[in-house]
Amino acid sequence: MVSKRLANEEGHRRKLLVIVDDSPECDRAVTFAALRAAKVNGLLDMLYVIPPADFQHWLGVEEIMRAEAREAADLMLARYADLATSMADVTVEKVVREGQTREQIDQLIEEDQDIATLVLAAGNGKDGPGPLVSSIGTRGAAFPIPVTVVPAGITDEEILGVV
Repeated sequence: MVSKRLANEEGHRRKLLVIVDDSPECDRAVTFAALRAAKVNGLLDMLYVIPPADFQHWLGVEEIMRAEAREAADLMLARYADLATSMADVTVEKVVREGQTREQIDQLIEEDQDIATLVLAAGNGKDGPGPLVSSIGTRGAAFPIPVTVVPAGITDEEILGVV
């Protein structure tokens, strides 16, 4: 059961959640989410999920790999936060989680009742919109908040026309 959304309650602000990854279309979702968050006087949450390590050697090696993954996550989030703040006057909250992406999205939405919309970028490859868009899209009415899917080929001007 999903907790009630509080984004419209006194003392709360609407948050848009965007998933940051290394896909070529990610910048489209970040741009859309930043502009939309600014338009509704909301906040922008950026989530980067570090996939679970499938490494079963020494603990020291695993710790080094985790630290490197965390550093890569922080760098990518910083890059996209810079993009977001260059596009709009918006406050960015950066979140790094470890695990399966879909599970971490669900957990964050459950934990943060101010998250009102999830923004995803759709790929334009021959394999479809991408695994995350496909997996969330198949949940239909079972997904707890509205989802905005931003097409990979949309321009900044086209985004400005719809936010």
